[in-house]
Amino acid sequence: MKVTNAEIVISAVSKKQYPGDMLPEIALAGRSNVGKSSFINKLINRKNLARTSSKPGKTQTLNFYKINEAFYFVDVPGYGYAKVSKKEREKWGGMMEEYFTTRETLKAAILVTDLRHEPTKDDLQMYNFLKYHELPVIIIATKLDKIPKNKRAQHVKRTKQTFEVAPDDIVIPFSAETGEGKDESWSVITNYLKN
Repeated sequence: MKVTNAEIVISAVSKKQYPGDMLPEIALAGRSNVGKSSFINKLINRKNLARTSSKPGKTQTLNFYKINEAFYFVDVPGYGYAKVSKKEREKWGGMMEEYFTTRETLKAAILVTDLRHEPTKDDLQMYNFLKYHELPVIIIATKLDKIPKNKRAQHVKRTKQTFEVAPDDIVIPFSAETGEGKDESWSVITNYLKN
């Protein structure tokens, strides 16, 4: 997909702030600092529309990015970051749950994970939560460029096995550095947007 227009429309904390134009949405979930912003920026060929930060736990709102006036990427707060208070985490949890369980325009969720490591307990919990709510999941396994070519298949297999990936869900190895996996990501996302 050629992105000609990308802008952040709103950082929402509750339902009443969600955009009302009923465009389809693709949500992005993942551990703090796993590379969600880098993934968005690489897909849309922008250096820093989605702000990347070296400090985990930075995204504390639902960030709605409008792409080509046609759909939204919705970046949800990262999870699994210890330095955030329990109260804060519960607030984010409620906000995310409200979004994932009530948003009619949500077409699929992208779960961003680090291919170098086995998916964490938090990753599995997120995947199971999304599946429980019957959402299609695209697993984007980032940091592909950091893994030697001869070990990549093995890492992908481990990711699939750990998640016990549902037959209709897809795992895409991805590198924000080299752009590997970008075309495949777009083709899968575009399919969900059509449904």
